[in-house]
Amino acid sequence: MSPRPAPPPDLAGRWLSKFFASHLAGERAASPRTISSYRDAIKLLLTWFRDAEQIPPEKLRLADIDRARVLRFLDWLEAERGCSASSRNQRLAVIKSFCRYTAVEQPDHLDQVTQILAIRQKNTPAPQLGHLTGDEVKALLAEPGTASPRAVRDTVLLALAYDTGARVQELCDLNVTDIRRGSPMTAVIHGKGSKVRYVPVMGPTAQLMGGYLDHRGRHPGVGAGIPRPARTRRRVHHRDLRPRRRRGQAQGDRERLRAAHTRHLPGLDPRLIPDHLARLARALTPGT
Repeated sequence: MSPRPAPPPDLAGRWLSKFFASHLAGERAASPRTISSYRDAIKLLLTWFRDAEQIPPEKLRLADIDRARVLRFLDWLEAERGCSASSRNQRLAVIKSFCRYTAVEQPDHLDQVTQILAIRQKNTPAPQLGHLTGDEVKALLAEPGTASPRAVRDTVLLALAYDTGARVQELCDLNVTDIRRGSPMTAVIHGKGSKVRYVPVMGPTAQLMGGYLDHRGRHPGVGAGIPRPARTRRRVHHRDLRPRRRRGQAQGDRERLRAAHTRHLPGLDPRLIPDHLARLARALTPGT
């Protein structure tokens, strides 16, 4: 029985597996979203080779990924799939990233890789940026109100979002330890691609954030600091006393729960919040 022939060393599938597992996830520590975006781009490339070039994914070689085919693939994206110039540029960036990786691992294809890296990205129109007026900023910051601890929390988060320009997901990923007290106060923002930004917080927002962190109540759920009723070691032989004892314990638990979840944050005067927000709106509004 003859041994199975070894696969060619330049099979693209072999290097794609290493590119995703070792390079992106290992060396670069790319986020799952980045890896998913790269995977979608490579999937489109493999689909185009299968349908347009009649080269199935398992037989695709690095030599097949040349400048002429990559240009035809990019044209197919725009003509057949209706992709915009920015989507085309993103797919091209993924292909270039893979080519840079293979250039180190397979230097025999360096000339071919250099030609692909020379492909220019298309110019995309710059987005038109606008801004809110002073009245719009005041209405936006005043929307949550101060009627409850949750409303105060939402007001602080909204002011922090407008002050720092953080995305919604970046705000959701914030921890208390990411707010660094000092002059000025600094917020540690964890962005896309595991990038970290240190953003200074303006005075009015820092006062709101500092007051909220100092006086925020603990969550009344599991592990909220409510002590359990002490267990008695003395046996109670009278069965008629047990229902009364349970009712007393339940009433005590409800009172401690209400005390731990007050309607207003203790020590944080909600009447001062509109003044802080007004100063923040004046500071952040252009032309004021």
